[in-house]
Amino acid sequence: MAVDCKEQQFTFVEHLDELRHRLVVCLIVIVCATTLAFFFADHILRLLLLPACGMHLIALNLMDGFLIKWRIALYAGLCAAFPIWAYQLWRFISPAVPSHERKGMFPLLIGSILLFCAGTSFGFYLLPSMIRVLKNLFPAQITYFPSADNYIEFVVCFLLISGIIFLYPIVLLGLIKFGVLTTTTMRRQRKIAYFVLFAIAEIITPVADPIIAPLIFMLPLVLLYEGSIIIGKYIEKSRT
Repeated sequence: MAVDCKEQQFTFVEHLDELRHRLVVCLIVIVCATTLAFFFADHILRLLLLPACGMHLIALNLMDGFLIKWRIALYAGLCAAFPIWAYQLWRFISPAVPSHERKGMFPLLIGSILLFCAGTSFGFYLLPSMIRVLKNLFPAQITYFPSADNYIEFVVCFLLISGIIFLYPIVLLGLIKFGVLTTTTMRRQRKIAYFVLFAIAEIITPVADPIIAPLIFMLPLVLLYEGSIIIGKYIEKSRT
């Protein structure tokens, strides 16, 4: 028994070392990507200002110019490093996955990268109309002077949230692959799923119109849900 305890303790320590190694690799990649993105911060800022609808942003502190560049670089570094830290996460959990299941997990990794890019792109497409509507919500008695820091934070957070939400089919397909979820259940609970997707879209799109805008954001989410059912059928067949 003593030998078994030592072996389990050593195995646990190995897992901690592996986790530490993966986190260090992710941190190094993020730092390198952020540093590189800092030199392109002005170009990235021009891209982020496209949905601003001609608004002139203001800065309130002398250090804002420097801090805004580093914040933009950090956001860009996190996005650019997404494939690397997603791969590192997969490498960390892959030993717990049976060998015959690992080949099927690699397409999910590639799909997560593509879906994240699609989500951020779709969010960028919606931003101009959202900002225009939000700006028009101010009454005539209030003059809005948009802060550059607040604007960038809003835009980047919305893009990141859009990208993360588009990853939900990967979770569904992973649950199907491991037998936790079935496509039959997904079809049976389709109405509930649509309601949840609409509620998420309602929260994500802070505009005056409570119906049209959420429906626009909900449409690709519904397509992703239906696509998950179709792909899930092939996954279920491969498991039998």
